[in-house]
Amino acid sequence: MDASMAIMCLLVFGVLVLTLSSGIWVGFSLFMVGFVGMLFFSSLPAGNNMASSVWASIEKWEYVALPMFILMGEILYRSGISEKLFEALVPWLYRLPGGLLLMNILSCTLFAAVSGSSAATTATVGRITLAELDKLGYDKKLAMGSLAGAGTLGFLIPPSLIMIVYAILAEVSIGKMFIAGILPGLLLSGIYSSYIIYRGVRNPEIAPKSKESYSWKERVVALKDLVPTAILIVMVLGSIYGGFATPTEAAALGVFGATIFAIINRSMNSKIMMECLMGAVKTNAMIMLIVIGASFLSRVMGFLGIPAAITIAITKMNLSPYMLMILLGMVYVVLGCILDGFSIVVMTLPIALPMVTTAGFDPIWFGIYLILMVEVSQITPPVGFNLFVIQGLTDEPIIRIARYAFPFFLLMLFTTAIITVFPEITLFLPKLMTTK
Repeated sequence: MDASMAIMCLLVFGVLVLTLSSGIWVGFSLFMVGFVGMLFFSSLPAGNNMASSVWASIEKWEYVALPMFILMGEILYRSGISEKLFEALVPWLYRLPGGLLLMNILSCTLFAAVSGSSAATTATVGRITLAELDKLGYDKKLAMGSLAGAGTLGFLIPPSLIMIVYAILAEVSIGKMFIAGILPGLLLSGIYSSYIIYRGVRNPEIAPKSKESYSWKERVVALKDLVPTAILIVMVLGSIYGGFATPTEAAALGVFGATIFAIINRSMNSKIMMECLMGAVKTNAMIMLIVIGASFLSRVMGFLGIPAAITIAITKMNLSPYMLMILLGMVYVVLGCILDGFSIVVMTLPIALPMVTTAGFDPIWFGIYLILMVEVSQITPPVGFNLFVIQGLTDEPIIRIARYAFPFFLLMLFTTAIITVFPEITLFLPKLMTTK
């Protein structure tokens, strides 16, 4: 990379950091940096390119699935169906080492399979579990830390909103991306649970002995509260993998099913439905503003030759494939401290994907790797979104919550290393889907 290109890269990224740190919305920050970059470093008309970039980034039909999955999560959250998860799992977990601290992990795993959002998973499960665990005398640090880590499963376990964005931008099958996330998601959930059990064995005081006692009949009866969630998972994911519906159609099916269950649960009326719709509109608008802003900035960087220059510079380092992934992982951890997950995916993909595929990695596998790194960004200060969600629930300082979540940060990196060394964990199910 020559000196002029290096100076231009530093200026562009410097302006980006400046605008992000000023408190301006992320989407607007990305637009401003792209506009300034094109205005000062290119002779092309900035306004015309911005308009064409915005249209090109949002006219894809696949994006219709986003608001539908968001709406499904809103309905589940506001209808009380998610609270049934807690009631169903308590009889099965209270006697295990770590006790009801495992509730954060399993509840997040189940709710992630129908919500599609890390923030929604964290907020929904946190509203149910944190107050109850505190009341029962469970370790506060581990309760908040496990929720911060497990809440990120909303991105990894399908249906995932960020998987849809990645699949569209990387031009890979959304269905294959969804199914590729299942085994890594269960692996991460299992590692989290094992850590909680280990802590419970080493230090039983983190989980007070419950005075409650449940018979096997009561445990089995409690499972009926898992039925709505299980049916929705089968409806959404089963229809995609069975070839009966596209991801967009499956999302609409999920909204229909969630609405029916909310009506059966007698927790749906016109006011709640309006709140669900407004919540979905706000969340979708936020995501799409980031997508179109990052798409414009990516186009500008392409015109300026920044991705090509960075790619050439890294290629000249002659890194082995694993060293390349370690380097990218370090970059993503740093980016996670200043950007949200959607911005990270949209901004870095034009640069990272060609390098990764050239090194011999599968784009489906890299999607899961990237989502794991995005999950890491959800619990890294100062902009870790899950940290903000938990702060809103507990009024604890962000830095303190981040410290509680640090063991789960390390466990996420450990899981990323496992799927890097054993990529078949990610690719087994997509290959199985292809052969059928």
